Amino acid sequence: MSRQPVSMRQATVDDVPFLVELWADGLRRADRQEQVSDLELIVKEAEESAERRLLVAEYDGEPAGAVLLRVVPITPLNLEPAVQAVAPQVNASFRGKGIGSALMEAAVQWAEDLGVGHITSAAPAGSRVGNRFMARLSLGPQAVLRASTTPLVRAKLAAMQPASARVTDRVAGRRHLGQLLAARRQLHRRTGEDSA
Repeated sequence: MSRQPVSMRQATVDDVPFLVELWADGLRRADRQEQVSDLELIVKEAEESAERRLLVAEYDGEPAGAVLLRVVPITPLNLEPAVQAVAPQVNASFRGKGIGSALMEAAVQWAEDLGVGHITSAAPAGSRVGNRFMARLSLGPQAVLRASTTPLVRAKLAAMQPASARVTDRVAGRRHLGQLLAARRQLHRRTGEDSA
């Protein structure tokens, strides 16, 4: 059984419905139209930028996978450039046909063309297959990116404070409120005296 060649091309706005389905788990939680708008913007930015490429891999003429390539610093503290392969993803019905390798080959080729010495990528933490694939390509873990909602982190930080600090904060808050109310009463009395 011979493999069909995989072709790579720049994404267009016409690819957005495919990309929304392909990257559904990685998009912001919003209604579909907002996700479509987000991806249309990303496609247009990639078309206009010399430091971005959004590629679609086709297998036998059908869209089969995609990757967003960006030239970015390795980290915010290490300003050496790297080509970051964001969300290299293959449609489930096309897995095992060399498309993932072709997506990463495109990243390597672009890095070589630009003279960039590093490639970075990420796979979802729960993607055993994706993480194994990246490891086979010698992409080792450099950091663990963690994310949560702002209110949840705020609640967890508050819960981590010692009980004495939480009591002190409540007392200080009440004291501050009392001082604020006293200042308002005093201001109200003064303005009442001035008008008399």
